[in-house]
Amino acid sequence: MTDWTDANDQLAAQITVDAPEWRSAVRATPRHQLVPKWWQRVEGSPAFEWELVVPDADDPWRSTYSDQTLVTRVGPLHADLAEPTDVAKGAPTSSSTMPGLIVDMLHLLDAQPGQQVLDIGTGSGYSAALLAHRLGDDLVTSIDVDRYLVRAARNRLAEFGRKPRLMVADATDDLPEGEYDRMIATVSVRPVPRSWLSALRPRGRIVTTIAQTSLLVSATLGRGLVARGRVQRGPASFMRTRSAADYPPRLDEVYAVARDAEGDDVRDLQQPAPNLWSDWELRTLFELDTSGVEHRSATDGGVTTTWLLAADGSWARAEEATGRVHQSGPRRLWDDLERVRARWDQAARFPLHELEVEFGPDTTTVTSPDGLWTIRL
Repeated sequence: MTDWTDANDQLAAQITVDAPEWRSAVRATPRHQLVPKWWQRVEGSPAFEWELVVPDADDPWRSTYSDQTLVTRVGPLHADLAEPTDVAKGAPTSSSTMPGLIVDMLHLLDAQPGQQVLDIGTGSGYSAALLAHRLGDDLVTSIDVDRYLVRAARNRLAEFGRKPRLMVADATDDLPEGEYDRMIATVSVRPVPRSWLSALRPRGRIVTTIAQTSLLVSATLGRGLVARGRVQRGPASFMRTRSAADYPPRLDEVYAVARDAEGDDVRDLQQPAPNLWSDWELRTLFELDTSGVEHRSATDGGVTTTWLLAADGSWARAEEATGRVHQSGPRRLWDDLERVRARWDQAARFPLHELEVEFGPDTTTVTSPDGLWTIRL
């Protein structure tokens, strides 16, 4: 495949089946100019090590125009500023989201001609490019907390004629002046900031995700700065908003204790330990109920060990090999997980797209279909 337009046409056909109104915008957007290189996890290395990827000269479009997320920044180091031999360490802090998810979110956003749109989380500039192509540059504002990202996106968008308003701003603080009919966020928040609701026009729509969950929500603003909506089908996760160059460090010190230590409370597993990586619905309900818990797992010889870690020093370790669970610290994290699982079982494991969500000026509320399970964030 020698021409990027051929690869991009294939991508557009793939990801706009249910959103044909965005096909022209995808076809017109050269993703390779917005993401010239990126990071990928080092295979077989310790977790959170990354190597630089520069597209193969013989087939430069295959990865760039695949429907996958490309990590552009790890910790404080952007791929643009890295040397080929650099190895980045840490968690991703910016990326170019998989195009199919962006298109799905834009379809939910349902922006109409003449409406002002705020794109929260500029990143590579891809979503701003699609919006500007379809609606016009003057109707699109895009913000990011990272000055380098905003400058790079502005320059790269201009190279192919796109000039939306790009600004440096903290999404959790005051937003750029103006009122918006639509807001799309490719960073996650918890709860939705009051400033978002204040800047949204009546009947305006927000499409966003709730931090530490895989919930994609579409909500419409009503009276009293309250937006109501529902969780959408399928998981969608974004990095949480940040105000510093990097996120707080992972709980390595807690893990160092939890890895092998005998717990204060040791008991038999009452049922098989869930896989929190694949069971995103249970993981999401647990994260809604018990926020700020980090989970890790390791498999050796087909046998998995799962850890739950918290900043207050609480930890739990579930061992398939021994059928035992160890817990220590101020809280019993495994008991919390089992409580959430039992409650969801009692509710017949309703699909999460049945959850109703309310974004208020002071809190976000998630309610189960029967109205009996309400979580305030």
